[in-house]
Amino acid sequence: MARSILTGLTILTILAGTTLTTRAVVGQSIDDLYKDRTVTLLVHASAGGTYGQTAQLLSRHLGKKIPGNPNVIVQHMPGGGGMKASNYAYNVMPKNGHNIFMPPEMSVVSQLLRPKKVKFVINKFTWLGTVFGANQVMMVRRDTGIRSLGDLKKREIIVASTGTSSPTYLVPAMMNGILGTKFKIVTGYQGSAGTSLSIERGETFGMTNTWVSWKVNRGDWFDGTQNSYAFMLAQIGFTKEKELPNLPLLTELATNDDDRAAAAMLSTAAVIGRGLALPPGVPQSLINPLRTAFWNTVSDPAFKVDAERWNLPVIPIKGADLQKIINSTIAKLSPSAIATAKKYVFGK
Repeated sequence: MARSILTGLTILTILAGTTLTTRAVVGQSIDDLYKDRTVTLLVHASAGGTYGQTAQLLSRHLGKKIPGNPNVIVQHMPGGGGMKASNYAYNVMPKNGHNIFMPPEMSVVSQLLRPKKVKFVINKFTWLGTVFGANQVMMVRRDTGIRSLGDLKKREIIVASTGTSSPTYLVPAMMNGILGTKFKIVTGYQGSAGTSLSIERGETFGMTNTWVSWKVNRGDWFDGTQNSYAFMLAQIGFTKEKELPNLPLLTELATNDDDRAAAAMLSTAAVIGRGLALPPGVPQSLINPLRTAFWNTVSDPAFKVDAERWNLPVIPIKGADLQKIINSTIAKLSPSAIATAKKYVFGK
């Protein structure tokens, strides 16, 4: 009984704190809310990859476009393929506009395939926009002798993964189901640097990553020649990367409606990309100013010049448009398509 009373009091205290915070925000001008303050940009990944790089890029420019010109800092919370940070952002992150989240690109997939595991509803986040999206590109080492997807239906290849919520797991697992490939997925590597290093060491022989990440961090693997280190198998997205017009989309390779829908579910990652979102409950009065600040940031020539130095593309989508795409994709997926995807990923 005492424990129940304490739990109830704790919940009431949190709710009261949230209400007071919201009232305080509503009662202030936007300039006053942000002047001499710090905005924390939470990233679910470690600092080494394009999530961390994009977050650092935004931290240099976003504060200049938010009224009051706050300082923007980056906080990293890796773990669980992004699940740890996503659950925190949805349930614990302060809702006063001083905290922004960069969600994992596979957020839609995680929500639909792991409803009992996730503690968030991705379409209840308020999206500010995305800096860029990028297709996943599945590769193997050329010296494996693999030269087609047909080869992978006859021979097992070990591939590297950070965890079961990551694209590095979901993409090869879904390809196994949709195409009949025989990827053996080894999890537990730390970030894209760890997975790439495992390939170089010969512990694993393939993996998936975004095309942008490949170009920025392992561009020498993809030199466009017949002797390149990496052999590309397929890309996952709604449209092909401009530089990869001859590499097939997984949606094109699927042979029935449920498989195409499962592949389309994976493709939402290419739209979410490196985007920003606010947790549920942020006052409505902050949404448009922060969306405007985001758009003015990614439209600024100085931001684009800085992005080019990092070899990061700027192909932005506005927050309201991104919100519609996510909501529409979730609404269109049939129960049978979701069940098919679950079977491919979890084997049941």
